[in-house]
Amino acid sequence: MIYSMKGIHQPADAAAGTAKSPLYGKGRCMLSAGVRGRMIWIAAFVIFCATVCTGAQKVRLFDGKTLKGWSVHSGFAKYHVEDGCIVGTTVPKSPNSFLCTKKEFGDFILEFEVKLDNPELNSGVQFRSQIAPMEMAFLFRGEDGKPRETVIPKDRVYGYQAEIATEKIGSSGGIYDEARRGFMMVDVKGDPKASKAFKDGQWNKYRIECKGGSMKTFINDVPCANLRDSLTARGVIGLQVHAVGDTATSYTVRWRNIQIQVLD
Repeated sequence: MIYSMKGIHQPADAAAGTAKSPLYGKGRCMLSAGVRGRMIWIAAFVIFCATVCTGAQKVRLFDGKTLKGWSVHSGFAKYHVEDGCIVGTTVPKSPNSFLCTKKEFGDFILEFEVKLDNPELNSGVQFRSQIAPMEMAFLFRGEDGKPRETVIPKDRVYGYQAEIATEKIGSSGGIYDEARRGFMMVDVKGDPKASKAFKDGQWNKYRIECKGGSMKTFINDVPCANLRDSLTARGVIGLQVHAVGDTATSYTVRWRNIQIQVLD
């Protein structure tokens, strides 16, 4: 946008440093209250227009108090709210579990913080993912180049996942295709910076940017994955609690400050 600031000008004597104009003082510009008010209004209007036109408003997906707008799928791990966080807890013999948004999103910037309470547990956050309405089969060419079929049951969550793992594993921020192709689309273990971005025992800030076929992840502002893939353009956000087999020990993962900027 281009705005014309009519009526605001610098007189010649002010430019010469004589400061005879009531709008100007020595060595600096002194605008009248009326002019300052108009400039503030215009600045606010520009910011408002930029926000509306770009769809850049941030929306909280988690209200900090309840799980309203979310539902559990695939497994039966436990999810509850504690101290403004969503806490996911493992359950023996449960498949991978996902607390999913009831809304789907296409192009967006997703931000959240995550903390693993136990170094034995890995996790992830689904994005542009789907929930199988019935038993489904996928046929893909595997990493070895051979055709491979994957069959998933009804209610299984599948699709893109941003990895959450320990410092030792070093795969955090990579992108995995959960329950569909079943392999890492982007593995960051060989990246000396990305593989060290996640820190054990502390809150880690994630950012996931999706625009068209482009998907990018960041951890603590460190660039991690950069993937181009167009298999799924829209889907739910899901918080994963990984299966732990028969292990009776409870492992937990926490999320907070979950917010999204919708770009489409």
